[in-house]
Amino acid sequence: MADEENGGGKKKLIIIIVAAVLLLGGLGGGAWWFFMSDDSSDPEMAQAQTSTAPVASEPAYYVILPQPFIFNVTGDQRDRLVQVKVQLMVRGDANEASANQHIPLIESTLLQTFGAATVEQLRTPTGRIDLRQQALSSVQDAMMKVAGQQVVERVLFTGFVMQ
Repeated sequence: MADEENGGGKKKLIIIIVAAVLLLGGLGGGAWWFFMSDDSSDPEMAQAQTSTAPVASEPAYYVILPQPFIFNVTGDQRDRLVQVKVQLMVRGDANEASANQHIPLIESTLLQTFGAATVEQLRTPTGRIDLRQQALSSVQDAMMKVAGQQVVERVLFTGFVMQ
C-alpha cells in the first residue's frame, strides 16, 4: 500500500512539474510576442509615425514648464479640477533656446487649449491623446507666428490628476 501511495505522489509531482513548465513557456512566449509585435495598433505610435516631425538628426531636449497647469473642466454632473504637468520635446539647441524664450506664450496657449476640454474627454485615454495632439498643434501654430518655425516636436504629459 505504501508503494501505491509513493507511485501516486510521484505521478502528481510529475504532472505539477509539466504544468509549471508549460505555464512558464506560455508566459515567456506571450511576453516575447507582446514586446516584439508591431505597435501599429497603438494610436499614439501611429500618430507619431505619420506626423510631419523634423528628422531626428539633432538630439532631443526636454523643456520643463515651471508650473503645472491647474484648471477646471465642466462635466455632466459636476465640474472637476485638473492638474497637468507638461514637458516639451524639442530638437537641437536653437529650438531649446527658442522654447525657453517663449515659455509665457506656450503656457498661455496650453492653458487656452486645456480650458476647452471636458470631463468626458479627459476620462478616456484616447481623449487625453486627442488633447495632447490639440495642445501640440496650438503650440506649433503659436511658435510659427513668433519664431518662424514649429520648434516643439511633442507635448508630453508627465503628470495628470483629475479630481
